[in-house]
Amino acid sequence: MSYTVINPADESVVTEVEHLDVAGTDAAIARAVAAQREWAKVAPADRARALRRFADAVDADIEHLAVLETRNSGHPITQSRWEAGHVRDVLEYYSASPERLIGKQIPVAGGLDVTFHEPLGVVGVITPWNFPMTIASWGFAPALAAGNAVVLKPAEWTPLTSMRLGELALEAGLPEGLFQVLAGRGSVVGERFVTHPAVRKLVFTGSTEVGKRIMAGAADQVKRVTLELGGKSANIVFADSDIEKAAATAPYSVFDNAGQDCCARSRLLVQRSVYERFMEGFEQAVKNVKVGDPLLEDTEVGPLVTLAHRESVASFIDDDAPVAFRGSAPDGPGAWFAPTVVTPERDSRLATEEIFGPVVSVLPFDDEADAIALANDTEYGLSGSIWTNDLGRGIRVARAVEGGNLSVNSHSSVRYSTPFGGFKQSGLGRELGPDAAEHFTETKNVFFASE
Repeated sequence: MSYTVINPADESVVTEVEHLDVAGTDAAIARAVAAQREWAKVAPADRARALRRFADAVDADIEHLAVLETRNSGHPITQSRWEAGHVRDVLEYYSASPERLIGKQIPVAGGLDVTFHEPLGVVGVITPWNFPMTIASWGFAPALAAGNAVVLKPAEWTPLTSMRLGELALEAGLPEGLFQVLAGRGSVVGERFVTHPAVRKLVFTGSTEVGKRIMAGAADQVKRVTLELGGKSANIVFADSDIEKAAATAPYSVFDNAGQDCCARSRLLVQRSVYERFMEGFEQAVKNVKVGDPLLEDTEVGPLVTLAHRESVASFIDDDAPVAFRGSAPDGPGAWFAPTVVTPERDSRLATEEIFGPVVSVLPFDDEADAIALANDTEYGLSGSIWTNDLGRGIRVARAVEGGNLSVNSHSSVRYSTPFGGFKQSGLGRELGPDAAEHFTETKNVFFASE
């Protein structure tokens, strides 16, 4: 069985990718088990050096990875270069972890008590199609650093850069079987990660619906899970903020990656007293967004990932949709969708459901309490932005909004050096940050009697 990879910018065929069956998945997991036993014996300093070699291999391949991502996913080439560089940076960051996974010496009576961080074994990482390289690295880099083996299943639509990373790992000298990329269907490869007893932890990024099914399946073996799921994040603009800056930057909080981002601020909440002023500046900013050929250096937004996904996004914008204004997009072949601004009622599906495309709902609010209530009126809680020049308000609202990754007077949510994860149905657990490698270990406590 195979899958035909299509370039979403022009609908041309990129390549065919063979899919694994259950037997092939089992064989890969068996190789991972054997490789992990040996990897765990490697001195921490040597594991660190191996990860740095992997980072160097990625760095030397950045342009190749970027073009591959752009052809597969439709990401603008400048964005794809950043994504490849991000993978390198994540590997470099977690190359410091093996020598820093130190336990504790705990004072007790009658002896010595110490803790150890033991690797879990084999970790299954299931990644989404919206940021294939970057999100993959969030799972495999700290997992490898902690002494685990990794089997990675990329999204069916976007497997190419993950497959290339698997090749680069081998070229960098990582042991055979330690980091394997297994292309296949979620119902086959992903499901086998859930049911196979040798896979000790699952890291999944994707829809809340699928995340719930994975969590339920993992319960049968009491298998650890980290889930990064959906979002419907708010961008809250108060009247006391820099309105011109807030309006000028707002498109990039939701239309980056063509809106295919769980952190997208797809609900734009604007204080009623400055609503009209904000919308004037926002309309101009939206119309200035450059949507076009993702291989051009000045393109800011590319196509959606597939024609099927374009149809899913378009289903939200029917003839009755309250469209305030739209940006532009190329005509002709490709999964193009113009940035779209709507002004729905608060309880509309446009304002409550994750669209995962370049569509933003603008909602007015009255005061601080109303803004907080509106921001929290969702089953999700992943990200969000707060625009205000009042420090006290910034602190109050940031503490009150139910979201895992907030920013004040910016739209920056993700750094590899800080923890990332969601509240409510946006996920479970945290990725990235200085403690990520520990999440791929078991804490073992040992007491040595001295009497």
